[in-house]
Amino acid sequence: MKNEQMDLLGKKSYGWKAFFPLLVFLILYLGFGLFFYFQGEASPFDFVPREAALMFGVACALLMGKGSFASKTDDFMKNAANPSILLMCLIFLLAGIFSSVSKVMGGVDAVVNAGMAVLPHRFIVPGLFVISCLISISMGTSFGTVSAVAPIAVGFSQQGGYDMILVLCAVLGGAMFGDNLSFISDTTIAATKGAGCEMKDKFKLNFKIALPAAIFAAVMYTIFGSGTNVDVAGTAQIEIIKIFPYLAVLIMAFCGMDVIYVLGIGILASAVIGFMTGSLDFFSLCANMKSGIGGMYSICLMALVLKGIVGRIQTMGGIDWIISKAAGNVKTRKGAQYFLAAFTSIIDVCIGNNTICIIIGADVLKPLMKKFKVAPQRFASLLDIFACVIPGLSPLGINVMAAMAYAETTNPFAMMKYAFYLYALAALALLAVHFDLFKTDEEKAGKEFYPELD
Repeated sequence: MKNEQMDLLGKKSYGWKAFFPLLVFLILYLGFGLFFYFQGEASPFDFVPREAALMFGVACALLMGKGSFASKTDDFMKNAANPSILLMCLIFLLAGIFSSVSKVMGGVDAVVNAGMAVLPHRFIVPGLFVISCLISISMGTSFGTVSAVAPIAVGFSQQGGYDMILVLCAVLGGAMFGDNLSFISDTTIAATKGAGCEMKDKFKLNFKIALPAAIFAAVMYTIFGSGTNVDVAGTAQIEIIKIFPYLAVLIMAFCGMDVIYVLGIGILASAVIGFMTGSLDFFSLCANMKSGIGGMYSICLMALVLKGIVGRIQTMGGIDWIISKAAGNVKTRKGAQYFLAAFTSIIDVCIGNNTICIIIGADVLKPLMKKFKVAPQRFASLLDIFACVIPGLSPLGINVMAAMAYAETTNPFAMMKYAFYLYALAALALLAVHFDLFKTDEEKAGKEFYPELD
């Protein structure tokens, strides 16, 4: 009890210094990485690997703050063991198994051969983007979409001559499209509940911004995806039975099944077909399960440890410091919405979880939205948009780390190169804020909102 009281007393005593553990990690990882990048090194981010840099951040998080070392360690562990983070880790492991087993079974090659035979080359990449959009809307999870579609995208890249980063950026952009719009997405639910509006009202306003961004992205992926000179259409045999696990995964995703069930059934289907075709036996299945899990160890470590560090930052008052310093400078309706965008983006970078970011932002920003008469559906829409942009760009985002793992790159900026949808989404949202576009009838009439705050 004494230790807990000491922690509470020290909660707001650190201000900006509370972010020191995260700054240590970023300076060591990104700082040295950029330094060696400009020195012309081939693998600049391998000199200080992110796992090593992360351990220095952990040391700072555990040494800083008031209270005993045991109480600070306990605080770190409680935050790292957040149920949502542990669930993500389980999904990571299942996604690794599915990717490894289905590839050895021959599923990736079968899907790629079928796609090459049916789709013109210039539409492969935008096709992956559109498929990812549809799946993420149906499934309601960006990470589940990346897990389902990324192995296929990698196969197209390897056999069709496409840029690996390009195809994975297309998948990542489509995944964030649905995460932002889906009625069953946890971000949509958190945003609408937090702002106090109906899902359909938020969807209508959100769609006006997201659809033009998606169209722009599809056009850009068509342009950039047409550069391959490889022509393999119709040259390889299409094995329908080996496509079945991916079809099953996509259909289940469209039906909105839980991603755990989707990946579990996909693994089972790949294993059974592997046994039937002779490409797998029990021992090779086990070996490839181990291989798939091993490829996800680093991502699981990053997710768990980053959440623990952020928990310590919150305990030391870092988030409260940002709120107290910035909110007092907001003077206009436009400024309130710009602050929403900046606050959400900063918190999302620090926390690395868009749903948690929305939950924090809804409570913190609602009084500001009331003061400047921003309608709940506009509040929810902007909150969800900016909470979904960062996870698709930040090198600390779970989806970006997963895409980096599939691309086998350690460069954290690689996934920013072709993030056309996310750039367009952020730009259009900022234009809507700047020019006060899509005002609701209630906003035009000057109606008061959020009576619960009176």
